[in-house]
Amino acid sequence: MWEIASDSKVLDVNSSYAYVLWCHDFAATSIVATLDGRPVGFVTGYRRPTDPSTLMIWQVAVDDSCRGHGIAATMLHHLFDRVRRSGVVAMHTTISPDNVASQRLFSSVAQRRGLRFERRDLFAAEQFADSHADEDLYLLEPELVEP
Repeated sequence: MWEIASDSKVLDVNSSYAYVLWCHDFAATSIVATLDGRPVGFVTGYRRPTDPSTLMIWQVAVDDSCRGHGIAATMLHHLFDRVRRSGVVAMHTTISPDNVASQRLFSSVAQRRGLRFERRDLFAAEQFADSHADEDLYLLEPELVEP
């Protein structure tokens, strides 16, 4: 997973220890795609402590050699189907404004699942100690029904 994240050139890369720990502690809310026994993609996520009905997606990555085959979307759908059985109804993620590919990915997942897709400001670049772009919050949630 560390290699895939590092090779992505887009993700903030965590330590290799962090990825191993993530797989151990957050296996129920994460997924890894494999090909011939080797990881080719992953989604890491967790249930929001203040709202356990929401799955917060931390990172999505697919190996360069496997991009363009729908692996990221497939992983997100499989993961969401799995966590729905335990009461999750919404998915949130953060995406920088220049990451159009991720915006399209989550928009298509929301559309296919019949979820509302909304962007909100979250973190401004000035809030980060290093050079980092803004991070916007994207919400994939059920439509609100008026009584």
